[in-house]
Amino acid sequence: MPVPVRFRTLLHRFHVKESKQMPTIAATSSASKSFSPPTRPLIYLLETCKSMDQLQQVHCQAIKTGLNANPVLQNRVMSFCCTDDYGDFQYARHLFDEIPEPNLFIWNTMIRGYSRLDFPQLGVSLYLEMLRRGVKPDRYTFPFLFKGFTRDIALEYGRQLHGHVLKHGLQNNVFVHTALVQMYLLCGQLDTARGVLDVCSKADVITWNMIISAYNKVGKFEESRRLFLVMENKQVLATTVTLVLVLSACSKLKDLRTGKKVHSYVKNCKVESNLVLENALIDMYADCGEMDSALGIFRSMNNRDIISWTTIVSGFTNLGEIDVARNYFDKMPEKDYVSWTAMIDGYIRSNRFKEALELFRNMQATNVKPDEFTMVSVLTACAHLGALELGEWIRTYINRNKINNDLFVRNALIDMYFKCGDVDKAERIFREMSQRDKFTWTAMIVGLAVNGHGEKALDMFSNMLKASILPDEITYIGVLSACTHTGLVDKGRKYFLRMTSQHGIEPNIAHYGCLVDLLARAGRLKEAYDVIKNMPIKANSIVWGALLAGCRVYREADMAEMVVKHILELEPDNGAVYVLLCNIYAACKRWNELRELRQMMMDKGIKKTPGCSLIEMNGRVHEFVAGDRSHPQTKNIDAKLDKMTQDLKLAGYSPDISEVFLDVAEEDKENSVFRHSEKLAIAFGLINSPPGVTIRITKNLRMCMDCHNMAKLVSKVYNREVIVRDRTRFHHFKHGLCSCKDYW
Repeated sequence: MPVPVRFRTLLHRFHVKESKQMPTIAATSSASKSFSPPTRPLIYLLETCKSMDQLQQVHCQAIKTGLNANPVLQNRVMSFCCTDDYGDFQYARHLFDEIPEPNLFIWNTMIRGYSRLDFPQLGVSLYLEMLRRGVKPDRYTFPFLFKGFTRDIALEYGRQLHGHVLKHGLQNNVFVHTALVQMYLLCGQLDTARGVLDVCSKADVITWNMIISAYNKVGKFEESRRLFLVMENKQVLATTVTLVLVLSACSKLKDLRTGKKVHSYVKNCKVESNLVLENALIDMYADCGEMDSALGIFRSMNNRDIISWTTIVSGFTNLGEIDVARNYFDKMPEKDYVSWTAMIDGYIRSNRFKEALELFRNMQATNVKPDEFTMVSVLTACAHLGALELGEWIRTYINRNKINNDLFVRNALIDMYFKCGDVDKAERIFREMSQRDKFTWTAMIVGLAVNGHGEKALDMFSNMLKASILPDEITYIGVLSACTHTGLVDKGRKYFLRMTSQHGIEPNIAHYGCLVDLLARAGRLKEAYDVIKNMPIKANSIVWGALLAGCRVYREADMAEMVVKHILELEPDNGAVYVLLCNIYAACKRWNELRELRQMMMDKGIKKTPGCSLIEMNGRVHEFVAGDRSHPQTKNIDAKLDKMTQDLKLAGYSPDISEVFLDVAEEDKENSVFRHSEKLAIAFGLINSPPGVTIRITKNLRMCMDCHNMAKLVSKVYNREVIVRDRTRFHHFKHGLCSCKDYW
């Protein structure tokens, strides 16, 4: 068989090179004996192979010359086939089967090949065959073997192979030790991995880093911090990776002390700083609220990336300094979806929802594609503003752009639909969900409750328990709210008791507030007061406020005075309390007390919070304040209000001025109630939307009696469904009736 041209060319190059290097070759070592003169050209050719075709040519020549049994040649051929990107493992396996007594290097190489090809089961089988043939493992065997393990294989064979490590005395070898730790981490046995670390006296920093990283991944940040301190005591030299991992734990723990200790490594030049480490330091200081220190590092950096800027923006949003955050955000040379989401989320957490949506529109203009976290933030803004049209657009955008429509996004959609009053669509999403968590069920229970579907909410709670989903404190707030808004007093009491007896949840202040509200709304004011007196925790202004609301509905002025005193002891400047007591005095026609209270409010500079209503039209949110005349369509709105008054009076409308607390002429009282913010919003909605379209309004205060009566008549006279979300619940007005059944 003629020698291929390619092979002859390579052989010639070797002889040229060999003739130049021959004087420097040592002939006395054991290695040189394997590199006998006939094998040297072949070894050189094997080292320069770039494909299996070339390797096979060299191997054929070795067979032809009778050198194929040479151990060095065998090792090189097997190594190429098993570990090179151009290798052929099947060829290696064929050669392996023909070798009568493979040496340990070849066994290890074959095991490594199986791991590289993700065949760990075959790797284990080969290892066991190696033992049966009397070949003992060395420090490379187990690292190669463990490297290909999956979680299932690690769980099945890990402990047995650990025993083999101990049996062959390899437990203190750094490579084997690291591989053992990695194997236990792979199958989720973090405590065992930690035990392996603790018994080894020669563990290197890589192993320590692996354990700290594993603690961080499962949220055991305190353990990460402690392990770092143990590492220091054992004088293991930390690396940049170590410091970044520990700083991450410090950020979550808000552990400024340990964070500063880590920073000292950089200051004292124990570890060379880099961009990742500097960003981690900024993040730690920002999460601990130390923005001056964070800015100090930020300003001293030679290079900054998007992460550096975004961390500063997030730090200021977390402190509530939104305008400062926006200033840094606007200065960013480059922004990604994380940066935009951080700023949008900051606006939302500061209740600046309109600005959040405006920023999202700006994000769209830059062609930066949002992710699911951005979508959750934007849907939250839509929910708070009652912006259903925009929320619907967001849902379409998610589907069109194939954004991960995960559990969090679907929960946010359910919340958005409920807060916009669209119960049917919220229920539809729930039915379509293949996976539901505790938050899904809780969103359904709360959403149904505040939209006037108390019985449905309680049925949903029963289904949640049947699905073996355990409720939490928030779930029970929803359950008690369902009873409150539906007037189910006895059921509410039972659920309050079951919360502790069946689910071990101790009532907190919010649950007691729900119970007081339940009783007060039903007119059982004395029982509500008894609950407050016997509470194991001190009542706050919200609990007392629930009782005060009941006093308002049932015109119990004397009890209201007592309740107000308690609230003002807790919150001396609570203007809403003064206003509510004024309303009660006005409703009871106790004008003298009203004048005195009004004078006290003036002396203290306390002002009534103005009513504010939001309505979305064509994707834009419009805001109306009581008595507002600033809207561009004010003239049209005034004309529509006049026409509405005439139409509604023909249908039986008579202004309810019982809650107007000014002792003035009747005509002035009527004018006062007629320009409430929700009436302005309804008039605007009637002007700007086609007949039959639902009008949706979000209000910051509780809806007054007159606006409630008027909205019922609007739904009847104009054949429109009107949905108003006030401070406490939803009112669905349809055909002259309200979903709250006049109980709110």
